[in-house]
Amino acid sequence: MIPPSFFSRPAPDVARDLIGATLLVDGVGGPLVEVEAYDPTDPASHSFNGPTPRNAAMFGPPGHAYVYKIYGIHWCLNFVCLPGSAVLIRALEPAQGVHLMLERRGGVADRQLCSGPGKLCQALDVTIAQNGLPLDAPPFELIARDTEHDVATGPRIGITKGVETPWRFVRRGSPYLSKPLR
Repeated sequence: MIPPSFFSRPAPDVARDLIGATLLVDGVGGPLVEVEAYDPTDPASHSFNGPTPRNAAMFGPPGHAYVYKIYGIHWCLNFVCLPGSAVLIRALEPAQGVHLMLERRGGVADRQLCSGPGKLCQALDVTIAQNGLPLDAPPFELIARDTEHDVATGPRIGITKGVETPWRFVRRGSPYLSKPLR
């Protein structure tokens, strides 16, 4: 298990080190292949203008979940790092509980099960109910990677501010990314 102290670092450092770690939610998940970092100095971050009821978990203890809804439709899962910073979990390689992911996602191809933050949350059944929960206790299980991975970086996706910041981290060559790295 990855301890909460792992998250007591700058979000970009945590993000890079999460590639290859395994995320399970109630036993369903797989290795992380794509994440993005955000911190309070970043105009694209929910924490840029300070604490609000929506982003309160971002200012809580490191190693907890920050879950929010985007476009009023999709849940997004983040791992809280230092105060006001977090790592958005964008994609993972489906490995455990794939049959449940298929049911939750309507039978899409394995490559599409968790290839984006909203798809990932739907496949893992992540909702606001997990907001603020510790990542080192059920329903979460976060297992450190056992090997180094070829990590590439690039610009984040779906934002209009801070676009040039290269805080998107991916496992190079993974077919499970939400979008290819530019």
